[in-house]
Amino acid sequence: MTTPVSLALAIGALVAGAVVGYFLARARTRREEARPPGPTVAELLERLVRSSDNGIVVLNRFGDMVLHNPRAYELGLVRVNQADPRARKAAEQVAETDEPLEIDLSPLEARGRQPEAVLGQVRPLGDGFTAVEAVDHSEAIRLEAVRRDFVANVSHELKTPVGAIALLTEAVLDAAEDVEEVRRFGGKILRESTRLGQLVTELIALSRLQGAERLPDLNVVEVDAVVREALGRTTLSAESADISVTTDNPSGLLIEGDRTLLVTALSNLLENAVAYSPAGSPVSISRRLADGMVEIAVTDRGIGIAEDEQQRVFERFYRADKARSRATGGTGLGLAIVKHVAANHGGSVGLWSRPGTGSTFTLRIPAHVSPDPAGEPARAAKTSPAPRQEKTPERTPRLVVTGQDSPDHGGNL
Repeated sequence: MTTPVSLALAIGALVAGAVVGYFLARARTRREEARPPGPTVAELLERLVRSSDNGIVVLNRFGDMVLHNPRAYELGLVRVNQADPRARKAAEQVAETDEPLEIDLSPLEARGRQPEAVLGQVRPLGDGFTAVEAVDHSEAIRLEAVRRDFVANVSHELKTPVGAIALLTEAVLDAAEDVEEVRRFGGKILRESTRLGQLVTELIALSRLQGAERLPDLNVVEVDAVVREALGRTTLSAESADISVTTDNPSGLLIEGDRTLLVTALSNLLENAVAYSPAGSPVSISRRLADGMVEIAVTDRGIGIAEDEQQRVFERFYRADKARSRATGGTGLGLAIVKHVAANHGGSVGLWSRPGTGSTFTLRIPAHVSPDPAGEPARAAKTSPAPRQEKTPERTPRLVVTGQDSPDHGGNL
């Protein structure tokens, strides 16, 4: 039977519990209200680790992973839920010496497209924990390799004309009293010095296109004007090689770009076509608009390019026919310049070729979009008729490529 005293004690305990619970709830509410909104420091640190561009792994004293991020998998620091054995071994050493250590974590064998050079740093965290941070240096290694190759190629290419000029100069000095020999050697010196000057000029142009130098402000350029100027630059070499250069009708197309660079690119394509074509064969230029891109194609009936070499012809100093390049004084930089001019204009350069048949190089540049509501690519206003191309002699075959009639310029070969 419950006595009044026990009942009072029970009621008092309930009241005390309620009071204590009330104050605890108030305290908890105040702490929550005092805490600033947003993630905690621990959550932010976890986000930082997971979003890092470097691979990060935290190991305990037994070499087991405590924490890692997705980038650690991409760099090969973690495989099959285990840290790289080299990282674990280095972590043991760091835990003992309490001194940071740098290690090479590059892949031991090639496995498709993956980082080639990965360097890691192991740091002690105390209490037997270590952190391994892996950094991908593949791009720097590749750039250094490209730089070394470029310097080696430039040295080789410059050495040839410089050595030739030195030898020819000695020959001139030895034959100083022979007018005919002096004239003959003098002509060779002039050709080699011209080749040397062209090489230096193209190296400077290529370095500007590849470097950090900003492309000049782009202007609206008439495609027909670019074609006319490039033709003017190539006339002498085409006539000397007995090559006829023909074009389709003026297109009136407009593009946005740097006119000087575009003319240089098209001139290089024309000079290349002339240099690699037999005497009496035709070279043609065609223009068309396709999917918002202006395509300027240069077609020849020259020696053609083998399929396994078609990607390499755009490399610096690469020559498909080295003997012919030496004979024509080519530098091997023309197509590399074309590729970078196209890329700097947001375009590209394509190649269709077949050995013994010929080649078609197509320069693709985004068309200038007119401000009218339709948004159609603009065409130049026809204020005056474009100058007509001179007809080629009857003895020379004539080839005119009309890009508007064919889905592929190369199909006209």
